Amino acid sequence: MKPIRPGSELPEDLQKLYTTRFTGHENYRNRIWKLLTSQFFSKWVKPADAVLDLGCGYGEFINNITADKKYAMDLNPATRKQVGPNVEFLEQDCSMPWPFEDNSLDIVFTSNFFEHLPTKKVLLLTMMEAHRCLKRGGRLIALGPNVKFLPGSYWDFFDHYLPLTELSIAELMNLSGLQVEQLVDRFLPYTMSMGQQPALWKVGLYLKLPLAWKLFGRQFLVVGRKPVLSDNTPSGE
Repeated sequence: MKPIRPGSELPEDLQKLYTTRFTGHENYRNRIWKLLTSQFFSKWVKPADAVLDLGCGYGEFINNITADKKYAMDLNPATRKQVGPNVEFLEQDCSMPWPFEDNSLDIVFTSNFFEHLPTKKVLLLTMMEAHRCLKRGGRLIALGPNVKFLPGSYWDFFDHYLPLTELSIAELMNLSGLQVEQLVDRFLPYTMSMGQQPALWKVGLYLKLPLAWKLFGRQFLVVGRKPVLSDNTPSGE
């Protein structure tokens, strides 16, 4: 039996929760992520990159992004059947040591995951693992609901534990040794692929109109980069 940290959900709980939550939305979610990866997130991911989808859910990001080496990490055992055959699935607690060498990943991507972690300590340990495994110049791309713009509905999901904002994520990245490269307080709408299902052309247009993000965005986007400088080089040089 795999070790589970106290306070985190058991795999069987996750499987039941997400089956209930996402059943009937799988096709639309996949089409949305195909669009998001091709029209937005691909600007940070090169075809030769090694990419980890952290807290990957049903693998919509990692299945659709173009990369040489693709990994997906989640505690939900049902995810194994959802990721593509070219994706290596890692069923483990994200705050435990990851099975990667130091400086081996180009991109760590995570969407709507950090708020599900049981404690800030677990989140910090997870972020430290991301820093360890990223290559110098590698990036952590974090997307998630911004509690500043969701004071009540943030808690409509039973498995939300940590209230987070773009600034708290940025501070955590800095604490972990990552340099914040992009900070967006309002990016995507909240639960965009579970409630209303706007036409894909509307979503594509939305991605090109940052002014619209200010009106409808409820999720942050924070991109952190592992410094290229060597550990022995003073940051001021």
